Amino acid sequence: MFRSGGFVAEHIDPLDASQVQPNGVDLTAAAVLEQVEPGRIGTEGKQIGERRELDVDEEGVYRLSPGGYVLQYAETIHIPEGHVGFLYPRSSLMRNSCMLDTAVWDAGYQGKGEGLLEVHHEIALEPRARVAQLVLAEADHEETYDGSYQGERVD
Repeated sequence: MFRSGGFVAEHIDPLDASQVQPNGVDLTAAAVLEQVEPGRIGTEGKQIGERRELDVDEEGVYRLSPGGYVLQYAETIHIPEGHVGFLYPRSSLMRNSCMLDTAVWDAGYQGKGEGLLEVHHEIALEPRARVAQLVLAEADHEETYDGSYQGERVD
């Protein structure tokens, strides 16, 4: 069963009341990055390719051309035990020829995640714009997350 937006909000910080939706919570854009070096995913581990953060223009927006970008979220997420997190793009992205690819967030994950922003037509994206909606579903699990992304970008 999916949990209410109010329940999800208890596990996100910082949070503005306008981000809470009936069935989840909107996440906002913290930064947009471009991968500039190749990465590697192997049977013995992984290496994330070098990235650079894009600059905002004089109007304070990211001007994105078609391509793939790493979108970092501004909020710190904590997926509670007994739950799994799913992140979906806001429909405004899709209506502007963009898509946000994400992964499952396991119980116990804590950090500021990121996703792959696919841009199919030029778009201006403001920092702190709402780009995705996190939903939580109750889920059985054997253990909680303790992988290499635990605590990512948490100061």
